Amino acid sequence: MGTVALDSAGISLKDGGENGGLANPKKLDAGALFVLKSEGSWLHCGYHLTTAIVAPALLSLPFAFTLLGWVGGVLCLTSAGLVTFYSYSLLSMVLEHYAQLGKRHLRFRDMAHDILGPGWGRYFVGPLQLGICYGAVIASTLLGGQSLKYIYLVSSPNGSMQLYQFIIMFGGLTLIMAQMPSFHSLRHINLVSLFLCLTYCACTTAGAIYIGYSRNAPTRDYTITGVGIKRGFGVFSAISIMATTYGNGIIPEIQATIAPPVTGKMFKGLLICYSVVISTFFSVAISGYWAFGNQSQGSVLSNFMANGKPLLPKWFLVITYVSTLIQVSAVNLVYLQPTNVVIERQFADPNKGELAVRNVVPRLIFRSLSVIIATTLAAMLPFFGDIMALFGAFGCIPLDFILPMIFYNVTFKPSKRSLIYWGNSLIATISTVLAVVGAVASVRQIVLDAKTYRLFANM
Repeated sequence: MGTVALDSAGISLKDGGENGGLANPKKLDAGALFVLKSEGSWLHCGYHLTTAIVAPALLSLPFAFTLLGWVGGVLCLTSAGLVTFYSYSLLSMVLEHYAQLGKRHLRFRDMAHDILGPGWGRYFVGPLQLGICYGAVIASTLLGGQSLKYIYLVSSPNGSMQLYQFIIMFGGLTLIMAQMPSFHSLRHINLVSLFLCLTYCACTTAGAIYIGYSRNAPTRDYTITGVGIKRGFGVFSAISIMATTYGNGIIPEIQATIAPPVTGKMFKGLLICYSVVISTFFSVAISGYWAFGNQSQGSVLSNFMANGKPLLPKWFLVITYVSTLIQVSAVNLVYLQPTNVVIERQFADPNKGELAVRNVVPRLIFRSLSVIIATTLAAMLPFFGDIMALFGAFGCIPLDFILPMIFYNVTFKPSKRSLIYWGNSLIATISTVLAVVGAVASVRQIVLDAKTYRLFANM
């Protein structure tokens, strides 16, 4: 029989006997009660993690290599993978520590509230995480629309439909799927997502190798683009792209879906996730850059078409694009969860049932509204990739590379003579510098590209 514990806000939480009981418990708010219900296994955690990290954003990795070259690209890709795995493991250890003390954290802002103080959770971590995740929803909606457009152009190369029309179609799909009540209810969708990401990454790798060896192979040039300061800014832009690709920002919310006791389960989920990360990130990045060199585009799938003509069999392209399309819809749902938590917390009644009319109606209205706004912004701003690079520098690096190190050092207080203390401090310091310079590089790129920006552009 479970005992009653409190989260960081003094909220009651049944935790399967892992935690000791605390006095004067309060009820869970509706956001935690309905969206972050703790009923999943470590396998489900692995599915959620994989969908959150192994997303179609990885198709931009060959482009990042054009700014870094072979050595720099492989080194940065490997370093980012090692640091994020280490970072997420530390974050999980901190979460488990507080769960054992009877204060299980369900949200990133709850961790910041308890570890750094109320102001950090309310005014920095909470808004930052919400902005990054909602930005990811906008970017995923844009990518979903582009995938639909690619499928359309394969069958109708001279078709007249515009990108914004496909974005609206994809937004309609998201509008329906966004009504799934909890994060845990996405577990089967995210299992399918895991297989889909393996599918389109295998197709992308095979397609790049096929084109690289074909008579239509482009002339490959591996010279790093740009000179002088332009090349320097390019390096930091590439680092921001990789940080965003590996970024997550919702580790506490994913761990919140695990049924108690939580000890060790998140680490098993991370092992599942990073086995997929290694097999997909490196295969796509290396094969794409090998095939197209510094002509690699923002999405390597764009290189599979030349002058409006496909370089691969149409059926092969359709499989690749459809897999990408369906998987990005799952990614969209995962990154909608922090927004859903806020919506449920503000407008739902925790004293009523999850499917009670009192809660279903506001859920339907406000979740639909959030999807409509994201779809409208994606259609208006098809150059959102530049903005996401800025978000990556400002948001993903602090949430995934800096705060976990600080949380660990503050929580466990390792000796200042220990390797782990100085290792964490060094990673946090270097990441802070990268975040600042990456933000400057991203702003510079936005300014340079501003001349070509046009609302509702057919890109």
